[in-house]
Amino acid sequence: MVKDLFFVARIRETARLAAVPLTMARNPEDVEAAMAARPRFALLDLTGDFDYERIFRALEAAGIPVLAFTTHALARQTQPWHRRCARVVTKETLTAELPTLLREGVAA
Repeated sequence: MVKDLFFVARIRETARLAAVPLTMARNPEDVEAAMAARPRFALLDLTGDFDYERIFRALEAAGIPVLAFTTHALARQTQPWHRRCARVVTKETLTAELPTLLREGVAA
């Protein structure tokens, strides 16, 4: 789940160029439905004002690791969610590492 539509487009294009299938979720129901496909990991925008408790419950129940991103400015505010993630990076780091992460995944 990613809030920024321009960033969604960048992620989609990066996945296309890396030849990696990608499913984007718009709400917690989409996340729950996507678990049937057993994704390698979930990418989660911690700055999106989503129902994080519900999203994390669904991902944890399915055993799906979470790669989350935040901004430097919101790192402290999003800190409570960091412990439930396999990895938390800034948006800038994610952009730089996205092709590799899409191909290789993120360790749980």
